[in-house]
Amino acid sequence: MATSSLCLMGGHRTKTSFFSGLCSSALRRKSLPGDDRSVPSLHGEGLIRRLGAFELILIGIGASIGAGIFVVTGTVARDAGPGVTISFMLAGAACVLNALCYAELSSRFPAVVGGAYLYSYTAFNELTAFLVFVQLMLDYHIGAASIARSLANYVVSFLELFPFLKAHMPSWIGHGEEFFGGLMSINLLAPILLIILTAILCRGVRESSAVNTIMTVTKVVIVIFVILVGAFEVDMSNWLPFAPNGYKAIVTGATVVFFAYVGFDAVANSAEESKNPQRDLPIGILVSLLTCAILYIAVCLVITGMLPYQMLGEDAPLAEAFIAKGLKFVSVLISIGAVAGLTTTLLVGLYVQSRLYLGLGRDGLLPLIFAKVHPTRHTPIHSQIWVGLVASILAGLFNVHILSHILSVGSLTGYSVVSACVITLRWKDQKASVNSTRCMSEWHEGVICILLVACGGFVAGLCYRFSISYIFLVIAVLISVLAAAALQFRQSYADPPGFSCPGVPLLPVVCIFFNIFLFAQLHQEAWARFIILSFIAVGVYAFYGQYHANPVGTESSSYSDAYHMTPSEEEVIS
Repeated sequence: MATSSLCLMGGHRTKTSFFSGLCSSALRRKSLPGDDRSVPSLHGEGLIRRLGAFELILIGIGASIGAGIFVVTGTVARDAGPGVTISFMLAGAACVLNALCYAELSSRFPAVVGGAYLYSYTAFNELTAFLVFVQLMLDYHIGAASIARSLANYVVSFLELFPFLKAHMPSWIGHGEEFFGGLMSINLLAPILLIILTAILCRGVRESSAVNTIMTVTKVVIVIFVILVGAFEVDMSNWLPFAPNGYKAIVTGATVVFFAYVGFDAVANSAEESKNPQRDLPIGILVSLLTCAILYIAVCLVITGMLPYQMLGEDAPLAEAFIAKGLKFVSVLISIGAVAGLTTTLLVGLYVQSRLYLGLGRDGLLPLIFAKVHPTRHTPIHSQIWVGLVASILAGLFNVHILSHILSVGSLTGYSVVSACVITLRWKDQKASVNSTRCMSEWHEGVICILLVACGGFVAGLCYRFSISYIFLVIAVLISVLAAAALQFRQSYADPPGFSCPGVPLLPVVCIFFNIFLFAQLHQEAWARFIILSFIAVGVYAFYGQYHANPVGTESSSYSDAYHMTPSEEEVIS
């Protein structure tokens, strides 16, 4: 009996110790790396700074312009009509707000990899950062496999333009052939293309940047040419009625085309390879996004003016519009542009994934092998091969297009967290101690207000999606407004040197509200994926991450009193 009691008591202590240790580890926060101990040496362990502002702009454009401009425009136009142009404007405006938040953090943080993961690690805690990484990674892995299959399809379709190849290429080479009742879909070309791009990325950032530059310039020139040629074929009567299905179809279209802009976060993840990150990263993020917005809007105006929106195809709207006008030679150029666009999108996507794995490997949240950098190539070769391997398996064996409705969860989650990071890292009082005149600390009060804004956005999104009474929508918006007012008037904000996001905290609050509003428009399976993957991530962190995370550079109890700065920024202030 005594022995049993002792065992129970020992078990209770072990259980208590496990959960208390988990909570303690999960709440650790990372100090902004600013010394030699925190930032790896650029000889052997680190990456080489070879990217200037122009290369960063091309990375942002290369990550964004792909399937969005060659496919999504026609799909949304079938519902929104010529109003798809407004859909792209609304989505572009929302992304500009998110990009301003990214631009501030990319210029404030030292030049190390991590992006949204690093920002949330510093602003919130270790577990939140790991959850952001996991959600982003699933988006990236499925997205890379899906783009690889689309690219393989386009390549085969282009090769079939030659008469001696037409009708002689089996479907399993590039179009995909289903087996076992659709459970598997074999595609041989997709993993081959992924292997080639992975090899280019493993060789070094100079080689991959050169490929991205050539392909991005090619597709942009083709898109501009298409716009100029198509402008002469526009019949303005096709723009009427401009919104045949009303404003709701335009807003719904904005939630779809929003994801055609995602890609500027790739620039933020290029920090450690940027020559002058504090200056060039904000330029790369904002210029690439604005360039994409202009091209998207111009393409929408052209194709909806060339043909009535009901006649636009959903698979290749640009090519079909020019074929209908008897301009088949332009459709060939569009096919070349589509191949170039999907190639750069895939190349940059694989590049970003490897840098995120590198960041977590350095912090110990993933095995150390992911932190290894090739001593001569200066690329995270193990991370890069792993990313290419996962994408190749998915693209070669499964029809990942059917998983597209569970995508974008990671992007919306990451953008929302980044906007919240801008707010929290601007607070002058970063300590969690409770003031005698308050029932909770200013920091916790601020975090609760941010959560209220997010909840308000989600409820408003549900009301809009399911046409629930506008009373509930107004209540949700009112709660968000009151929370934003509390953030504005009950917190003190620092104004850090360098690029500064305007309108803090109101602009980031708008970003959070709109991002979560869009989150509510996603398929219910996407919500289930978010919840299930979060539980899995917590389990992985509980049994691996908390024990292997590198405590150097983290703070378990409080932030520093000032905005986290690099030593150079501190000198500017002093």
